[in-house]
Amino acid sequence: MESWLQQFIGFLPDGGSYLLLLFLVAFAESLPMIGLIVPGSTLIVFAGFLASHGKCSFILLGAITTTGALLGDLLSFWLGFHYGSKLLKLRIFQKQRRLVKRSEHFFVYHGGKSIFFARFLGPIRGITPFVAGLSGMSGRSFSIYALISAVLWGICYPGLGYFGGSSWQDAQSLSARFGLIIIVVLLATILHYWIRRNFKR
Repeated sequence: MESWLQQFIGFLPDGGSYLLLLFLVAFAESLPMIGLIVPGSTLIVFAGFLASHGKCSFILLGAITTTGALLGDLLSFWLGFHYGSKLLKLRIFQKQRRLVKRSEHFFVYHGGKSIFFARFLGPIRGITPFVAGLSGMSGRSFSIYALISAVLWGICYPGLGYFGGSSWQDAQSLSARFGLIIIVVLLATILHYWIRRNFKR
C-alpha cells in the first residue's frame, strides 16, 4: 500500500463512526439542494477503493450506502409530498429554479423511470424524488423505483472503486465509463419512447 494512502486511512474514523460517515454521505447526496454540494458518488467510489485496501468490508459498505441512498430518497419524496409548494418559495430553491424546472421536465417525460435514472445523473439526483413527491406520485411506485436504484448505486459505485483498487486513477476511469453507460441507456430509452409515440401518431 502506498504511504500516502496509509496516512490518509489513519486520519479516518474507525468502526461505527466510519460507517456512519459513509451513511451520511449517501443520505445527504439524495436530499434536495444539499445533494448539490455533497460529492457523494465520488466519495463512495473512493470508499470502495479504500475497502479494497482493507478499510471496511465491501458487503458492509454496499449495505450502508444502499440504506443511506434509499432513506435519502424517501425523505426527499416525503418533503416534496407534504411541504413541496412551501419549500419552493425558499430562497435556496429560487436560486436553483432552472434546476428544479429541469427535474420537473425530466420527471414528467419519464415518469417513474426518472427516479431510477436520476440516481446516476448528478445535479438532478436529489431534486427528482422531491419533484415526484410534489407531483403526487404514488408512494408505493416511488419506493419500488427508489429501492432498485439505491441497490444498484449502493453496489456499483463502491464496486467501481473496489475492483479498480489497483490505483485511484483506475477507479476514476471505471466510474466515468459506468456514467457513460447510464447516459447511453437513458438516451436509448428516450429514443424508444419518441419513436413509439410518433409511430402511434
